[in-house]
Amino acid sequence: MADPVITEMANKLAEECLAVQSETGEDRLFMKLGDVLGASSQTLEEAFLTAIRTRMANDQGRRFLAQTLANHRAQAGAND
Repeated sequence: MADPVITEMANKLAEECLAVQSETGEDRLFMKLGDVLGASSQTLEEAFLTAIRTRMANDQGRRFLAQTLANHRAQAGAND
C-alpha cells in the first residue's frame, strides 16, 4: 500500500504540473519533472507519474465522450 503522504505530495505535484503544462503549452513537462523527482526519490517519481497519467487519461476519456456525444447530436440533428 502506498504511503498516504507520498500519494498526497504526488497528487499535488500532478495538479500543479498539469496547470503549468496547460499555461506553457509544454505537453511533456511531466516527463521532465519525473526525471527531477527520480534523481532524489524513485518512490515519489513513480507515485507522481501514476497520478499524472491517470489524470491525463481521465481528461482524454472525457474529451472522447464529449466528442462522441457531439457527433451523435449533430447526426441526430441532421436526420430531423
